[in-house]
Amino acid sequence: MARAQEQKFFGQAAQYLRALVRSEEISLVVLAAILGAVAGLLVVAMNQTSQFAHEILYGLAPGERLSARPHLPLVRSALALCGGGLCMGLLSLALARWLPRRTVDPIEANALYGGQMSLKDSLVVVVQTLLSNGAGASVGLEAGYTQIGAAVASRVGRVFRVRRADLRVLVGCGAAGAIASAFNAPLTGAFYAFELVIGTYSLVSLAPVVAAAISAVMVQRFILGDEPGYDITLPAGIETVDFLPVIALGMLCALAGIAVMYAVTLTERVFAGSRVPLWLRPAIGGLVVAGFAVVTPSVLASGHGALREGLTADMPWRTLLMVLLLKAASSAISLGSGFRGGLFFASLLLGAMLGKAFGALMLFVWPIPVFPDAVYGLIGMCGMAVAIVGGPLTMAFLALESTASLPLTVAVLATAVVSSLTVRRTFGYSFATWRFHLRGETIRSAVDIGWVRNLTVGRMMRRDIRPVRADISLAVFRRDYPLGSTNRVVAIDDTDRYAGIVWVADAHAAGAQITRIDELLHHTNAVLLPQMTVKEAATLFETAEADALAVVDSHENLHVLGLLTEQYALRRYSEELDRRRRDISGE
Repeated sequence: MARAQEQKFFGQAAQYLRALVRSEEISLVVLAAILGAVAGLLVVAMNQTSQFAHEILYGLAPGERLSARPHLPLVRSALALCGGGLCMGLLSLALARWLPRRTVDPIEANALYGGQMSLKDSLVVVVQTLLSNGAGASVGLEAGYTQIGAAVASRVGRVFRVRRADLRVLVGCGAAGAIASAFNAPLTGAFYAFELVIGTYSLVSLAPVVAAAISAVMVQRFILGDEPGYDITLPAGIETVDFLPVIALGMLCALAGIAVMYAVTLTERVFAGSRVPLWLRPAIGGLVVAGFAVVTPSVLASGHGALREGLTADMPWRTLLMVLLLKAASSAISLGSGFRGGLFFASLLLGAMLGKAFGALMLFVWPIPVFPDAVYGLIGMCGMAVAIVGGPLTMAFLALESTASLPLTVAVLATAVVSSLTVRRTFGYSFATWRFHLRGETIRSAVDIGWVRNLTVGRMMRRDIRPVRADISLAVFRRDYPLGSTNRVVAIDDTDRYAGIVWVADAHAAGAQITRIDELLHHTNAVLLPQMTVKEAATLFETAEADALAVVDSHENLHVLGLLTEQYALRRYSEELDRRRRDISGE
């Protein structure tokens, strides 16, 4: 009896909490803050796990960064990377057998599935990312951060049964908390969510996303303390003429970012076209990266230590370009061979090296020095990240929170805009959306387009239709369908396959020379399929110049399932658009 009462109490409490979160905006903000704190804890745990693996495998001192080491023995690097690659390959082989479905990331989840993500699949991604980065592969942990932060938020949101729009915001909150904690930058995390995970900024999503980002940073700072900024002399102001090299650097970052994305795809195709077994590819890729690490350990792991030292150290432009090329090649080979991770932090390191090299080479072409090399490094860092990751405002706020310099942030914003425009006009994708494109998905951002795919012809069509035989006489048709009874009738042939559509008005206006209705059929070759989306249906209506089309099961069978009018399809599309607009604006 007591157990039943206890279950009833908890059931009622859970129901009350769900209702509170669904009805009260403040409750959603509180939930978002809690999720941000959880994301911050997860990021700290992943960081510490990866650092511990580096210290064990590479013999680092506590707190020493792998990519900041001056040199590493080839044997140790090869053993760590090949061993990690072999484990990664065997894990991928097991997953292909026991968990063959593809993992949905936060951007795809918000774009297509209303924020629904699998927590179990996301945990697998975290393990793969930790294994890859912990072994020293040239990949970042940021993909794992956002994956687990967003997946936990999605899971909790579904437990509370929040609405589709709120679930998408919570997924953004999880990602915002992860990035904010990773970079100790709440504004960066918040705008990462707005630009890349939610796909739009609105007043409705502002409070929960910012709350999540701030709470994540508070947790990170409570555990690890506040990380110092970059020790760089920053400009006090920027003249108009100073923007010319900044714009040039933005274009250069865009082209370099596109080259890196193509390099990853090319490497994947080379490995896929080879006869090397799937489980052995990461080990081979790790061996190549170990060879690069002999030249410079900067190519290993995310590159946190290499970035901090590279920005402040005095390095010749040849060395900078060497690090740039080797890091780009290492990242492409790591991802292409089968290691799991992201390019977020790698893009920052690549951009910093490119920016510093650009600043050094500017002395040969620009008579008046504009900025020190390190400042160009900061600008290039954000410009390259915009090209590969996306998010101009995200990177501008990263510069602001890292340096507290408003003039530098203005220069970074100019570079980010130029880089973003150049990539959009010449390439059209960020690294995440480029991967979707290669899989055949038409996703350009996290803007919710899943509802368009859910609004299918099968959901909208009328099923209460009575097809007629196409070989009946005109007189019988006129008797069964007098004027005013209906506008159109679907006709089928003697094998019950779709034959066409007869307009009742045409049948009654036909002359004496017309004896059968198969002489009055329209749209005999234009049909809709139930899985078509409303946009595909609208295109077919326009192409066929029809205001109504029959719905059939397939082009081969042509069995009639229903009828859909253009007017109704466009009205439903307009209603859904208006509903999404109200969700965004909070009406």
